[in-house]
Amino acid sequence: MQVIGLCRFSYPAEGGFQVAHDSIAERIAYLYDPARLEDRFRHFETLCLPGLKAQTDPDFTLLILTGDSLPGWARDRLTDLCRDFPQARILQQPPMPHRKVCNTVLNDARAPGAPCLQFRHDDDDAVAVDFVARLRAAARDAAPLIARERHVAIDFNRGFVAEAGPDGICASESVHPFWGVALAMAVNAGVRQTIMNFAHSKMPRFMPSLSYTDSAMYVRGHNRFNDSRQGDKTRIENLLPLGPEAERLFADRFAIDCDQVRRAFATA
Repeated sequence: MQVIGLCRFSYPAEGGFQVAHDSIAERIAYLYDPARLEDRFRHFETLCLPGLKAQTDPDFTLLILTGDSLPGWARDRLTDLCRDFPQARILQQPPMPHRKVCNTVLNDARAPGAPCLQFRHDDDDAVAVDFVARLRAAARDAAPLIARERHVAIDFNRGFVAEAGPDGICASESVHPFWGVALAMAVNAGVRQTIMNFAHSKMPRFMPSLSYTDSAMYVRGHNRFNDSRQGDKTRIENLLPLGPEAERLFADRFAIDCDQVRRAFATA
């Protein structure tokens, strides 16, 4: 079954943000501030991309959606980071309503007349190197259910919350259902609604849902530019430095090199 992921890399959508802006021009200025973009690139390069590039099942597509006003230096850097990542497609779009543009790019990437598996992915998160393989296996196991339903959610809910910095990674283990990372949706043939039509935490309200908690499948990035951490009710995480054994686990499960993290964040 076709597997398609969508990663929004500082795309200035109309809506879709918890951080409010009075105009698109103000949102673009916020998103493309050089200090913020540098922070996003550090996370994208050291946390997000390694596990995706190292997938044991490489048969998937990752759509990287960004704005057509992304500064030229940032577009060039994004292109360079994806040069050895043939599954990636960088799509530059003008500001449009969030749901409309996300649905359009996902549906345009689908094979006509066939079901598919879709996942959303933030630019500071990571998935395990066997995420695509596990996702396809789950879809095979649930084939009769997927064949008769418009949508079926598939959630891998065990992983880590992690913060990257000059000293490496601080993290804590996490089991968090339907958090948005390592979460996918099977979409039946002819169905135009996508995973972006549903708030990730509410997906079980609208479709059959499968949950897997057997192994660590995600790293949820925790940093000052998280859109979900800008409110007054932000959850405080108890993150501790990774020891040598945990660093090896991050390398094995997510292809995250903690020495690379230290180098990238040395001047942060």
